[in-house]
Parts: sequence; C-alpha cells; structure tokens
Amino acid sequence: QIQLVESGGGLVQTGGALSLSCAASGIITSTYSMQWYRQAPGKERELVADINSRGVSNYVDSVKDRFTISRDNGKNAVYLQMNSLKPEDTAVYYCHIRVYYRDYWGQGTQVTVSS
Repeated sequence: QIQLVESGGGLVQTGGALSLSCAASGIITSTYSMQWYRQAPGKERELVADINSRGVSNYVDSVKDRFTISRDNGKNAVYLQMNSLKPEDTAVYYCHIRVYYRDYWGQGTQVTVSS
C-alpha cells in the first residue's frame, strides 16, 4: 500500500521560510516523478513544483526563484524549501505521486503566512 506523509508546515511571517518533507512508503520512488500541490481556501488545487526521476524540476511561475523542490531517493522522500513566503502562499500543501495511472496523495500540511 502506497502512503505519503507530509510534515513541516506551520505559521510564518511574510518573508520567512519553511521546509516541507514528504516520506513515501510502499513504493520505491526513485523512478517516478513527484510533485507538490497546494490548495488555498475556495480555490482549486494547483501544481506548485515537480521533480522527475533525474532530478529535473519545474515550478509554477508564482513560486519560481523562491521555492526549491528536491528529492532523496535513498530516503524515499521529496522536499520543498520555501523562502520569501508571501500571504498568497497560504494553503494546504500536498505531496503527490502517480503510479500506473493512479494518483496517490498525502494528508496535507497547512502553511500559513501572516502579513
């Protein structure tokens, strides 16, 4: 059974930083792309960052140059370093992996940025 568990969310002031972690179990993640999504209240879930099996990453424009996605295949984990946080980054952040056309999500971790 594939499970994803996020951690590292919290409350931070504008301009601050947070680091999110996602630990996977039930699968060897090294050959799969992994993503971080977020969902703000009243908004649709959006893709924030993606990292493929070779470590190549992509970001939504709104977080470029502020967020960094990384992975540690030995630990079956993916991370999201978030710097220069803004109030509009406030959301629940989810880790995601697609395996054989099936989507798996973590439970989410709340990130709140105060102005």
